Amino acid sequence: MLSIPSFHAIAAMAVTIAMFVAFARGRMTTEIVSLLTIAVIAIGLYFFPLEGTGPTDGLALAFSGFGHYALITICALMIMGRGLVVTGALEPAARFLEKVFKINLQLGLLVSLLLAFFLSMIINDTPVLVLLLPIFVALAAKGALPASKTLIPLNAAVLIGGMATTIGTSTNLLVVSIAGDLGMPPMSVFHFTPIVLTAALVALPYLWLVMPRLLGDNRVAKDGGLRRFHSRLRIGENSPLIGQEISAIISKLPADLEFIDPPAGSLKPQQRLRISGTHEALEEAMRSLQGEAAPAWVLARIRRNSSSAKEDITVVEMAVTADSRLIRRTLPTSGIADLYGVAVLGIHRPRTIMGEERVDTPGTDIRIAEGDVLLVMGLQDDLQEFARSDSLLILDGARELPRRSKAVLAGAIMVGSVGTASIGLFPIAISALGGAILMFVTGCVKFDRVGRALSAKVIVLVAASIAVGRIILDSGAAAWLGETLSLGLQFLPPAMVLAMIMLFVTLLTNFASNATAATVGTPIAFNIAQQLGLPPEPLILAVLFGCNLCYATPIAYQTNMLIMAEGSYEFKDYIRTGVPLVLLMTTTLSILLVITYGM
Repeated sequence: MLSIPSFHAIAAMAVTIAMFVAFARGRMTTEIVSLLTIAVIAIGLYFFPLEGTGPTDGLALAFSGFGHYALITICALMIMGRGLVVTGALEPAARFLEKVFKINLQLGLLVSLLLAFFLSMIINDTPVLVLLLPIFVALAAKGALPASKTLIPLNAAVLIGGMATTIGTSTNLLVVSIAGDLGMPPMSVFHFTPIVLTAALVALPYLWLVMPRLLGDNRVAKDGGLRRFHSRLRIGENSPLIGQEISAIISKLPADLEFIDPPAGSLKPQQRLRISGTHEALEEAMRSLQGEAAPAWVLARIRRNSSSAKEDITVVEMAVTADSRLIRRTLPTSGIADLYGVAVLGIHRPRTIMGEERVDTPGTDIRIAEGDVLLVMGLQDDLQEFARSDSLLILDGARELPRRSKAVLAGAIMVGSVGTASIGLFPIAISALGGAILMFVTGCVKFDRVGRALSAKVIVLVAASIAVGRIILDSGAAAWLGETLSLGLQFLPPAMVLAMIMLFVTLLTNFASNATAATVGTPIAFNIAQQLGLPPEPLILAVLFGCNLCYATPIAYQTNMLIMAEGSYEFKDYIRTGVPLVLLMTTTLSILLVITYGM
């Protein structure tokens, strides 16, 4: 007979459902819902402690997420990802994938999904996503698919790939080890790979063609008001494009870059080209043409000063005010480089100011006027002195240039961290924390800039999800749900038994944790197999697969949380895209298990 759940189990399930509803409705921010959930658990357990515990034990449970190794791991991975970005370590890989995306956006996404899937079969899910995440954020900024349309499908491909082998995720190893303790024969690395590969073929069209269409474009708000800067680019002596005509190289440059009065004939060393484009487009043009948008001597001086002072080079936008001495001067006659040691890379000229149309004389240097915006590169103190002395207003959006001298070092740290975790030398928590510390020690990431790498929303969400998982397990709610499930399954056919076990474990995974789902689900599945006279292996695999079907909520797995800030995702985005995938994978995997084991 089914027992009645305890008061704490009922309360735990109520809190979990309330949190889910609040997230799904979206009327309160993720941070507020997460903090309220933690507060409710803390206050509830303080006044109504679990059996055998005191009030302070309940507080420790509620706030345990803030010191949990999973949160430390996620923060460390974010810091390492930041190190790869600020040093430009992933630029070669990003350029390769950018070429694929330029051929065709859909082809680029397909290649990316397959790459993520096969990598995660042999490397733990989290390191794979950490490697790919900054690449796809950079690709989005360069005109590929927006990050909001690629990161959830990419994460799903990583999770499906990790499901395919016993070493793909730590949860797989946990299920296999628990099954071994229960008397099951050991499973090889690729024991159930054919089943997952077949299911992946069914899921791939959904990931590739449907899922991106269910997600919004997070570039709309960010890219709508980008300024275009006019610049003169001097072709470098070693540019690979020397001898080619402008018409032949346009396809190799950013789409939003324009040539003003393009010269006839082939490109020559030291030739100056008048161009117009966004800040990112100008940087890409300088890299592709191996040219400079400012005098070479001042750029070399800035780099020397940066190296000696161990300070980052920053690019900022500065607006010219009515009191500036620069008004009616050109860049060559302004003396900016000599006086302040900064370099002006370009000038943005509004078409109108104070209702008057502004027109420049073709073929001449732009004369600086009130309202113009200068794109200026230099060290922070020099930029401040320039703005103060010449009556300029520093605008929002300062950007630090990649510290490319440390790119190889940052890449080596990441490879070492991922490698040691993948072969099982260290747990991912240890290797990630060690990698983050090395990023600080070597200067790949500045400690005072660490706030830019972390997301407060993700931190409180992780803490809340850990607290919910603990209370679901410690209150007996998970055990009661398993008992209820076992009583109801005796009347169902084998295929439905598999599907229901998988859905039950999936539910635990998406609202508690993978470890909780594996710990609770594996013994339940083994006992059900004995009670119903079914082979235990397919039911154990149903648990293993269910632990990996963690697509429907951001709290289900740490990779879900890692992509949340970069993709500007809401809780409902995971529900909208994840629930259909869960149903698709559950149906497919259940059928494949029935066919494979002849049930």
